[in-house]
Formats: sequence, C-alpha cells, structure tokens
Amino acid sequence: MKKISLLLLIGLVFNTAQIQAQKRTQTENIILITVDGLRWQEVFKGADSLFIDDTGMVENTHELMDAFWDVDQFKRREMLMPFFWGPLKSKGQLYGNRTYGNLVENSNTMLFSYPGYNEVLSGFADDERITSNSKTNNPNVTLLEYLNQMPEYKNKVLAYGSWDVFPYIINEERSKVLVNAGFDLAEGADLTDKEIMINRLQNEIRGPWGGVRLDAFTHNYALEGIFKHAPKVTYIAYGEPDDWAHDNEYDQYLYSIHQFDAYLKALWDYIQSTPQYKDKTTMIITTDHGRGTNNKSWTGHGSSIPEAKEIWMAAIGPDTPATGEMKMKGLWHSSMIASTIFNLLGMEYPDEKAGETIKEMIK
Repeated sequence: MKKISLLLLIGLVFNTAQIQAQKRTQTENIILITVDGLRWQEVFKGADSLFIDDTGMVENTHELMDAFWDVDQFKRREMLMPFFWGPLKSKGQLYGNRTYGNLVENSNTMLFSYPGYNEVLSGFADDERITSNSKTNNPNVTLLEYLNQMPEYKNKVLAYGSWDVFPYIINEERSKVLVNAGFDLAEGADLTDKEIMINRLQNEIRGPWGGVRLDAFTHNYALEGIFKHAPKVTYIAYGEPDDWAHDNEYDQYLYSIHQFDAYLKALWDYIQSTPQYKDKTTMIITTDHGRGTNNKSWTGHGSSIPEAKEIWMAAIGPDTPATGEMKMKGLWHSSMIASTIFNLLGMEYPDEKAGETIKEMIK
C-alpha cells in the first residue's frame, strides 16, 4: 500500500511539474472561503420581507429595518453586503440568482454541513460514506491535501474554521494540513502579540454555541496567519449565519452576514496591498448548503427541505472575467470548485470523480 501511495505521489509531482511548465494562468495563490448556511435569497435580494419585521425572529425590528431595509431589493442587498455588490461585483463573478435561471446547487442529497464541505473540498458528493456531522476523519482526499503533498505547496496550505469538525473534514491527521478550528488556539514559540491577544479573548468569550466559535476569532486568526506565514493556499470557513438561523434569530443572522461581508473586504484589501498576492490571487466564496424559505423551514436544512440544495458561489481574481452578476441560464455545482481551483493554478485535478471545471470562471 505504501509503494502504491509513493508511486501516486511521484506521478502527481511529475505531472504537476509538466503542467506548471505550460501554465498560462496568473493565479499563484488561492483563498477559498465558505460561510455556513447563508441563503442565496439574502445574497441576491437582501433582507427578506417576510422575516425582517417578525417580532418572533427579531428583537428590535426598527433597528433592523433602519440598517437593512429598502423596498428596492437591489439597494437592500447592497446595504447588507456592500463589498459583495461593490468591488466583487465590478471585478468578479457572482453565481446563483435563481431569478435569472442561474442555478447553483449541491450534488449531495444530505444537504447539511459535513457532506457540503466534503463536496466543496474533495470535488464530489459521497452520500454513501458522508452521512452525518460526526467527528470522523474524511476518507476522501481534499484539494488541500493534494496540494500539501506537492513540493511547491508543502506547508504553504493553511485552514481556519469556526466549527470544530473541520480538522476531521480536512483529515488533519492524514493530510498534515495545519487546521485551526473550533476553539483551537494559535500555537508555537513565535506567537505574535495579536495571536496572544486573540488566544486570551477566545478563552474569555466562549460564544453561545458549544462546537462553533464566533467568526471574529476565525477571521482574525486567519488574517494574522496570512500576515505571518504568507501561505499559497488558505481555506477560511465562517459559521455564524447558520447557527443564528438555527436559533431563529433573523436579526443576528443578518448582522453576521453584514460582518462576513466586511471580513471579505478586509481579506481583499490585504491581497491588493501585498506584492505576493496582488494580481496573483483568486478568491472563491461559497456556502455548504441552503435552507428553507418560510418562517418555519428557514431555520433548518437537510434532505427533508428541498430548497436547501439551492446555493451560490462567487469568484474574483486575475484569471476570472469581470462579468459581475451572472445572468445566463445554467446549472453549476459546488463539486466543480476543486477542479476549478486546480485549473486556476495551472493543473488538472487528480481525482476523476470530481466535478468539471467552471469554464466561465477562467479566461
């Protein structure tokens, strides 16, 4: 078995060297971002008129209306996600507005988190083996693991997540990808002052959920890790929208989306200000699943809620045409992201089970 693995690795490295010698894309770095359970409805329409003034879901309706409501859905989506509908729209691509028949969906039929993240990261659904959110090591090799096996990317792949299951989804034990997730602290003898501060605050501010930390910690650990280690590939998995939705707190759900958008801006601003990353980095953003559409079903997702398959994705970078909101009819799946990332880096994805490349995302 070890001999087979060694031969596969040698072949992968050899093929990588050949392909990269012919590389035509400008992308040298990837930042892959997921946000848990964020519906396409809020992304493309802003605050939901059915929910925003529901006192059973919102503590202060007047405050929420002032922050995020306008009768014009195009204005209110900008109010909710100004970076998304500003720089990202003008310089990148946004997929998933079902109003135009532009559809993005899960391939897996589970329609909850572990299967959704496996699909994004490995490039295919695995409904036979990935059937729960339990802390079991992923049997599938993810795009992060494949890259971390290659000399050019070895130890230059980092992952950060709010949910404490990510070390298992990424299979940190086997992949050797460094994962900071859940309530992990920054470790090492060379901690920065900011990492020491984040560690202290995370120990003091636990948040309302047992297995998911607040996104502020995930974001700041990730941003500091990028400053410090200059990785070539970074995966960041934010989590708050899903948990606030499960708690039926639509106000906190919207506030967390607005903050998520600010995190995207901070990442993109850093990319644009840093020579290693400027004009050499593609940022891809998506979600693991959708959720229901009425005031009873919106708190949930899963196979019993068909609308939970409805998701979205976005990309911005030097090889992605600046076509903004995609309005052509078609169907894309989150299983296509892994091979697209490899193509952006000038390589073919090594697993034939993976979805095809999103050709519209690459010039």
